[in-house]
Amino acid sequence: MTGEEIVLGPLPKGITPAGEGKVWNVLGHRYSLKAASETSFAFETYDPPGTGVPPHVHPTQDEHIYVLEGVFTLYLDGQWETAGPGDTVRMPRGLPHAYYNRGEGSTRGLFWVSPAGRLAQLFDRLHDLADPAEVVRLSALHDVEFLPPGAVEGA
Repeated sequence: MTGEEIVLGPLPKGITPAGEGKVWNVLGHRYSLKAASETSFAFETYDPPGTGVPPHVHPTQDEHIYVLEGVFTLYLDGQWETAGPGDTVRMPRGLPHAYYNRGEGSTRGLFWVSPAGRLAQLFDRLHDLADPAEVVRLSALHDVEFLPPGAVEGA
């Protein structure tokens, strides 16, 4: 998966070598493509301290996180939780959720969504974009719905 354009179809066989593949910078997070097909989309995140993704919903996708490093503070359908290395977080479609790195060190996680939907295309549009309002607007066009600011206490 080293090409610049992502064309979804059946999952291709093979290996995505460490350090190779498409990389996106989205509001301070680094997302590295691991696999993309019609049925699933996987990416690794690197999240510096103080970063996060505010509460949002994927109405048509299930999402999972396998925590590789650090501790994620998560909002999961009305509750705040934490997940650390080796934990798997499950977020079924329609579940309001958010994740933050509120620690002093960086966090890393392997994320995957199923079906892939238009998330890879969204990341292409968000790469190096600095305006959070535009991120929210573009996300809504790609089936990711952010909750209004202030809708979740502590977010």
